[in-house]
Amino acid sequence: MIVESALYRGGARVPGQVDVTQLAEARERATGEGSFVWVGLHEPTPEEMGAVARQFDLHPLAVEDAVNAHQRPKLEHYGDGLFLVLKTLWYVDLEDAVETGEINLFIGPGYIVTVRHGEGNGLQSARAYLEGASGVLSQGTSAVVYAVCDLVVDEYQLVAASLEEDVDEVEQSVFSSLRTRDAERIYTLKREIAEVRRAVLPLRLPIQNFAAGRVEGIHAESQPFFRDVADHLSRVAETIDNLDGLLSSAFDAHTARISVQQNDDMRTISAYAALVVVPTLIAGVYGMNFEHMPELHWTFGYPFALTLMVTSSVALWVLFKRSKWL
Repeated sequence: MIVESALYRGGARVPGQVDVTQLAEARERATGEGSFVWVGLHEPTPEEMGAVARQFDLHPLAVEDAVNAHQRPKLEHYGDGLFLVLKTLWYVDLEDAVETGEINLFIGPGYIVTVRHGEGNGLQSARAYLEGASGVLSQGTSAVVYAVCDLVVDEYQLVAASLEEDVDEVEQSVFSSLRTRDAERIYTLKREIAEVRRAVLPLRLPIQNFAAGRVEGIHAESQPFFRDVADHLSRVAETIDNLDGLLSSAFDAHTARISVQQNDDMRTISAYAALVVVPTLIAGVYGMNFEHMPELHWTFGYPFALTLMVTSSVALWVLFKRSKWL
């Protein structure tokens, strides 16, 4: 569905909505520096996307990608137009899950079409920001590309911050005195970090090209804004790499701690077994039916055997306790 469509001229919005059947006419009216038509769609049907594509003569391959979604972040050139794909991310803390969506941007002379998929943050905040910043909006479609990229990367930072909190929790759990089962959560977080990496890393090159002025159709005055976005994106990438390394270390520590705990358990079991084995040995010796055994007919033989069993068990218990086997 078409969420909103409007004509912008001279850094301000022309009052009113632009009808889908009048998009081509509105584009013709978008004359002058910084004038353009911005059409926003959310999960359009092939028919809705086709109607917009015909108005702006969009490339069919890019249109197919925008309808089907599930694309890798990329920047492609089609004639005098650009096709930019962004992955949107948001974090579901209760499930330790990173949910993904997608934004496709068609950028051309006098128009920009944004196609959003998923339940992530909408583009209303980006539109409101630009409509309140005429100096930025006067840069034309480049301003919209910047605002959308900035919004998406800001969401990346929020997701990275949430993942940092969860990784801290895992580290505290791994090194706590309690017996914990952290392997499953570590695996889940590493899988979600891989999802973030798939969104962040491919986007770095397009943003760097925007910041360096290597993309035709991007206003020169927009380069400082894209440099700011590139800096934020680099920080997110570094954070994600660090978190992945921390989780790998935490998993190694968790595995090593399980081995240590198992060794402690075996020592404890062995100690208790020794407490039973020694009295059993004594009882076995004195239970043998031989006539010529020392103390066999001794009056105090039975209490002596019991005393020997108890004494040996107590001595072993004290020894194991001092050695921290028990």
